[in-house]
Amino acid sequence: MGFSSGRLCWSSQPRPPSWTTVKRNLDICQENFGQSSRSRRKSRTVTPVVATKEARRAPADKYDERRNQLAESALRTLGELGYARTSLREIANNSEFSHGVVHYYFHDKLELIVYCVRYYKARCVTRYDAVVTESTTADELLDAFAAKLVETLREEAPMHRLWYDLRTQAMFEESLREAVTYIDSTLEDMIWRVVTRYAELAGRPTVMTSTAAYGVLDGIFQQTLLAYVSGRESALDVLVSQVHGLMPLMLGDPEPAQSPG
Repeated sequence: MGFSSGRLCWSSQPRPPSWTTVKRNLDICQENFGQSSRSRRKSRTVTPVVATKEARRAPADKYDERRNQLAESALRTLGELGYARTSLREIANNSEFSHGVVHYYFHDKLELIVYCVRYYKARCVTRYDAVVTESTTADELLDAFAAKLVETLREEAPMHRLWYDLRTQAMFEESLREAVTYIDSTLEDMIWRVVTRYAELAGRPTVMTSTAAYGVLDGIFQQTLLAYVSGRESALDVLVSQVHGLMPLMLGDPEPAQSPG
């Protein structure tokens, strides 16, 4: 079969196409095939890759969100019952989640409790930042700091009670110690920011270490908490008085002014 005058015709002696023609046709076919293949690959793979990345993020976000919801629910139960009397089943019974759901997101009670405390303390370690940044005199800072201590005792006594419970449990529960030690250090830093700002406003140097200052203030806070949950409302007024009396003792005498020259 050959081509003649642009029309298909029969020939008794067909002429095979030249090698140049064959090679050119092959090149054209390969080029067309390559473009078509690349186009198909692009249309089939680019969009799913983007979608897959988004799909991967969504479950992770949902997983973290659900763990936070469980932590919020568990904190209420833990604050009422304490560490020893709370189980995963007890947490589930006092929440909207089933025991199976709680167990799916947390392997055991210890993992849940550590997560809960980290979750809560991460929000409260900045509680006194406004006291530090907004106070313009030493007396103003003392008043604001004492008022904030009273406010958090009134509003979040169960959470503070849980914290002291867990800190005691860490003496016996080795797996709790790392989390408790870390949280304790962040609370110490929080208190030290208040003390150093107070010293700056008073124009006096600090004479206590951050650990000593935290120990003093944390001690009277814990005593006040115990009195308050025992029904002694007057303990809050005592706390205010103690803060005003103890904070100045953390500072030394004003440094003498240097004479010119």
